[in-house]
Amino acid sequence: MCPEQQSQLINLHPPAADMRRLVVAGMERHPRQLPAWLLYDAEGSRLFEAICEQPEYGLTRTETALLQARAPELAAALGPGVLVEFGAGSARKVGPLLEALGPPAYVALDISPHHLEVACRELQARHPTVPVLGICCDYSQLQQLPDHSLLRGERRLGFYPGSSIGNFSPVEASLLLAQLRGLLGPGARLLIGIDQPKQVTRLEAAYNDAAGVSAAFARNLLVRLNRDLAGNFDPQAFSYSARWQPEHSRIAMALVSRSAQSVQLAGRSWNFSPGEELITEYSFKYTPEAFLALASSAGWQGAGRWSDPRHDLSLHLLVTPDS
Repeated sequence: MCPEQQSQLINLHPPAADMRRLVVAGMERHPRQLPAWLLYDAEGSRLFEAICEQPEYGLTRTETALLQARAPELAAALGPGVLVEFGAGSARKVGPLLEALGPPAYVALDISPHHLEVACRELQARHPTVPVLGICCDYSQLQQLPDHSLLRGERRLGFYPGSSIGNFSPVEASLLLAQLRGLLGPGARLLIGIDQPKQVTRLEAAYNDAAGVSAAFARNLLVRLNRDLAGNFDPQAFSYSARWQPEHSRIAMALVSRSAQSVQLAGRSWNFSPGEELITEYSFKYTPEAFLALASSAGWQGAGRWSDPRHDLSLHLLVTPDS
């Protein structure tokens, strides 16, 4: 491909009606819980990138270092094909794989259109010979990839870093893994990052950094709800909490109402009692054995595993029986 190659973007962002429906359903749950992708508007995406730079949050640095160190080995295990990244964010982790694989195309899926457009444009400039396509969507609800020339006639290789699968409950994660298998199609392979259980103090600090970036990230959800669904939340009327729940092997992140209050949102009134939580997201942690059992339930087979020296996280290569 010529150096003048321009990245392309397809916008399949969920419509406002879908957002309203999902928010109302989440507010009616006990405890209240909203879809994690709502955190990632333009400001939320910027704040998440800042979280990844905090000293307490080692997952991004550890995973990036592992990808850089093992890229040739990972590329050999993946084999040829179009590289499809789920939850690409800033698309900073994929560079070593692109260099080692030299794929016929790279496709990035993410929920924030502005963030995705910038990421794809910058990635295209760094890798001018690899055609880049961005698809703005909620990949957990995507039934099929768009019919695009870059996705035709090539085997699809999935890349799902960041342990983002942890934002889904085990049941939801199994369904999502099965869905990704369908999106990738025959002969698919999936390289996925999995954060593992570790000391409670380290886990809780990673999601509640001293600089308060994680708290700002959570409160920005309320700002978005105010803007997009005519809400009147006072973000400062909620404190932020991140705690380890060992019985579920997960971190629970929540905004906690400081007092009794009534909030208008999506044309309805919602009452919060003092101490009531609004779950912004969960982050489930898996041992390698537990994750492989989860993957098996979705029709995948483990074909390789790479870990950092401290065994904080794993990169798992999953394959289908026909790959």
